[in-house]
Amino acid sequence: MVDVNWIAIFNFLSRWLLFTAAAYKTYQTKNKGWALITTAFFIDALDIESYILTPLGITIPKCSYLMASKIPNFYFSIFTFWGSFHLRYLRTSFKQLVYLIAVAVVSYVWLFLLAIDAFHGSFALSSSVPSLLLAGALIYLAYVMWSYVIGRRWVDRLFPIGLALVGFLNLTYPVTRPIAWFAEIAFLLAALGRFMAAVGLSTFVFYPLSEPHRLPETFKPGAYLFESEAEVQKRLPELFKRDIVAITRVSPELAKERFTPNSVVFWITRAKEGEISESPRIMAMSPSKIGILQDIVAKELEKGYRAVYFDAMEYLSTEVGFTTAVKFLLSLKDLTVSRGGSLVGVINLSAFKDNEARIIRKEFEGD
Repeated sequence: MVDVNWIAIFNFLSRWLLFTAAAYKTYQTKNKGWALITTAFFIDALDIESYILTPLGITIPKCSYLMASKIPNFYFSIFTFWGSFHLRYLRTSFKQLVYLIAVAVVSYVWLFLLAIDAFHGSFALSSSVPSLLLAGALIYLAYVMWSYVIGRRWVDRLFPIGLALVGFLNLTYPVTRPIAWFAEIAFLLAALGRFMAAVGLSTFVFYPLSEPHRLPETFKPGAYLFESEAEVQKRLPELFKRDIVAITRVSPELAKERFTPNSVVFWITRAKEGEISESPRIMAMSPSKIGILQDIVAKELEKGYRAVYFDAMEYLSTEVGFTTAVKFLLSLKDLTVSRGGSLVGVINLSAFKDNEARIIRKEFEGD
C-alpha cells in the first residue's frame, strides 16, 4: 500500500514551490501572463482537499464539500487559460475572451446543477466537466511552456512535462477516483508530476540558462551596423555559430542553413503567419504586427539570448513606412542593449534618403 501521508505532504510542498517560483517570475518580469499563472498556482496550493485543509484546522461540512471542491477547478482553469494566452500571444484577443467567458458560464451553470443535486450523487458525472477543464488548462499551459516559453535545457522542460502528467491524470479522475487501488497510484503520480513541474520551473526561474547563448568575449554589448551579411561573416565570424534571435527576410530554407538549431528566427513576410520550423524555431510574422514583436524578443532575451540579428529594415520601410520602421529599430536597440546584449543590424544605407541614413547610422556605435 502507498503511504498517503508523506505523498500528501510531498504534493502540498510542490504546490507551494510552484506558486513561489511563479510569483518570483512575475516579480522579475512584471508580465501579465505570469501574474495570471501565479494566481492559478495560488488557488491550486489552497485547493479544497481534505489533506490540505485538515492540517490547517479547516473542515468543510460534508453537505458542501462536493460543490466547494469543484470551485477551485473552475477558477484555476480560467486563470490558467488566460495566463497561457498572454504568454503565447502577449494579449487576449476577442476570440480568446469568448473562450474565457464560455468557461466562466459553464462553471456557473455546473455549480448551479451541483447545488440542486441534478446529478443525484453521481461522482463521475458531477466531476466530469470540472476535471475536463482542469486537465485542459494544465495540458494547454504545458504546450505553451514547451513551445513558446521554456528553453531546451532538459531540467527546465520538467516543468511542462510535469504539468502534462497531472493534466492527463485529471482526465481520468471522474472514473478512476472511486477505484481505491488506482486512486493511490494516481495520487502518487500526481505528486511526482507536480514535483517535476516545481523542479523545472524553479531551475528556469532561479537558475536561468545563459551559457549556450554567450557571445565571443571580443564581441562587446552594443549596436553594430553592417552593409551586408558578407561583412558580418568577415568581421564577426562567430555570430552565426551562436544561438541568437534573428529578425530577417531570408527564406526559411536559408534560415535553417544560416542559424543554429537553438536560434529563434522571425521571418518578416506577408506570405504566411505562424510557426514554420522547430529547429531552428522559425515563425512567420506580418510586418503589420511588428508592434508585438518587440515584446516577443524581450521574452527571448529573458531566456538568456544575448544577440539580435536584424536585416529587414528596407522591407519594413517599404511595408509600414520609414517612421514606423525606424521606431521599431530604435526600440529593438534599446531593448537589447539594456539587457546587456548586442544588436547586429544589416542595413543597406544607400536604399534610404540621406537624412534617413543619418538617423540609422547615429544609433549604431560601430565596432
